[in-house]
Amino acid sequence: MIASLARFRVDLLLLAVAVSWGSTYLVAKELVTPDSVVALLALRMLLAALIMAVVVAARRTRVTAAELRAGAILGVLLTAVFAFETFGIAHTSATNAGIIISLTIVFTPLLDTVVSGRRLPGRFFLAAVIAVLGVVLLAGFHTLSVGDLLILVAAVVRAVHVTSMHKLTATKPMDPLHLTTVQLATCAALFTATSVFHGESVPSYVAHLDPVRMLLFLYLVLICTVFAFLVQTWAVRRTSPSRVSLLLGTEPVWAAVIGIAIAHDQLGIAGYCGIALVLAATAWGRSIEQAHRLSQPTTLDRRPPASQMARR
Repeated sequence: MIASLARFRVDLLLLAVAVSWGSTYLVAKELVTPDSVVALLALRMLLAALIMAVVVAARRTRVTAAELRAGAILGVLLTAVFAFETFGIAHTSATNAGIIISLTIVFTPLLDTVVSGRRLPGRFFLAAVIAVLGVVLLAGFHTLSVGDLLILVAAVVRAVHVTSMHKLTATKPMDPLHLTTVQLATCAALFTATSVFHGESVPSYVAHLDPVRMLLFLYLVLICTVFAFLVQTWAVRRTSPSRVSLLLGTEPVWAAVIGIAIAHDQLGIAGYCGIALVLAATAWGRSIEQAHRLSQPTTLDRRPPASQMARR
């Protein structure tokens, strides 16, 4: 009974993370304009990195040189992910953003296959084709908007980020808390430096935050970034990577639900069919890749799944 309640608590917290991630697209859309993207990201990363640094300091653990090097490299890639994703959100709907970014689940194994030389089952490529068809339906058979294309690029870069994380941490064990803190600090430094030359400045952005938008910003930082990562770090030690991946993989479902129910995003029948195809294909692709990976005893990866990364 106690064990069942403990598992339920872990599942509930992971589901809360997935819901918060699904809500980030609408929250970010409320907070950002094309001119304020960099300022928002600089402020968000600065606060998140500061909080994570306090957590690391409280643990009295030391960040190693290897963690600094790997975190800095991954931080540059994560900066690109956030930039493409947030600029994309400013130019498309929250629903489209949340669904298209889920293609990362398909792109990551494909990229890993190219890098490692390991072959995936043919069924996975069929799932990838179905997912792409779903995106075409979501776009209504028209040319993808600028925002949609930026989100698509973000999904590809995120796949590069996950694959790079796998390679950089394969030979040396690294503390995920340290690695994420360095990544967020790198993002903060790059976005802060860029904000000096591009778009609205950070002080100006802060000055224009009314109480409601300030609450949304704090939710984005504290819940969608800091809380989400800490829960992942805590949960992966108390459940299986497969269960973590399954629960966090519901993020695009919540993005679609929130975008349609709260933002009232308008979708035709083709759009709803596109959402269904993307969600079904990415879930199928994830299960195929996971089963294939677990069937390879020489390449079994016991670390957290690809969906567990410092992406929020």
